[in-house]
Amino acid sequence: MIEVRDLTKRFGGLTAVRDLSFIVDPGEVFGFLGANGAGKTTSIRMMCGLLKPSGGDALLDGISVRHNPEGVKRRIGYMSQRFSLYGELSPAANVEFFARVYGVSKKKIQSEVARLQTELGEAGAGRAASELPLGFKQRLGLACALLHDPPIIVLDEPTSGVDPVGRRIFWEDIYTLSGAGHTVLVTTHFMDEAEYCDRIAIMNAGRLIALDTPAAVKARYGAETLNQAFIRAVAADRESLGGNREWDSRPSS
Repeated sequence: MIEVRDLTKRFGGLTAVRDLSFIVDPGEVFGFLGANGAGKTTSIRMMCGLLKPSGGDALLDGISVRHNPEGVKRRIGYMSQRFSLYGELSPAANVEFFARVYGVSKKKIQSEVARLQTELGEAGAGRAASELPLGFKQRLGLACALLHDPPIIVLDEPTSGVDPVGRRIFWEDIYTLSGAGHTVLVTTHFMDEAEYCDRIAIMNAGRLIALDTPAAVKARYGAETLNQAFIRAVAADRESLGGNREWDSRPSS
C-alpha cells in the first residue's frame, strides 16, 4: 500500500532525509518515530506530495509521488500536527467545506454533520472550531481528512497536547480505521502509543535506523520499554556517526 524507495531530500548542502526505504502493508498501523529534526515530517511531506523529493520515490496505492503528486493527494487523508481547519467556522461548516472540495455527495455530508453534532452535543456543535477542546479539534480534523474515504491515512503527531482520555479515544478510532482496511501511518512522540502499532520505524539524522515490531525492537536493544529502546537506538546510531556532528545542527523537520 505504501512503498518508499530510497527517498531523499536535500536543502542546499544539508541532506535532511537520506535513502529512506520501507513498505507498509494494507491495513497496517505503522508508527514513524524520531526526535525533533530526525526527518519524520520532511519524509511525510514528500510521501504526501507536498514536498518534491531530491531523489528516490514513494508509491502510495500504486501512485508515484514523484510523477503524480496530485494523484497521491487524492488517495490519502492527511492530518498535520497543527490544527489546520478553519477556526472561525463551526464544525459542520468545516465538514461541508472540505466535503465539497473532495466532491463528496450531499447525502454523506448530511450524515457526517449529523454524526458530529451528536458527538459534540448542542453546545459544541454551535461553537467555532477554534473554541473546541483540543481532543475534539483533532477528531474533527480526522473526520475532515476521511471525508473522501481514502485508502491511506497519514497522521502527523495527531495526539500532541491531547489529554490521556482523548488520546485513548483517538487510538480507538485508528484501530477502527485499520480494521476497515485503511492503511495508517502515524508519527508520535508518545512511546506508549507506539506500542499500539503493528510495526515501527525509527529515524535519526535523516536515516532509518530500526524497523520492526515494537517487541522485536525492544528485544534488539535489550530494553524493557519502547522508550528505553528508542533512546538506546538513537544513542547507538549517534555513536556510530563518530565525529560527524551533522545531526547536532539539523533544522527542525
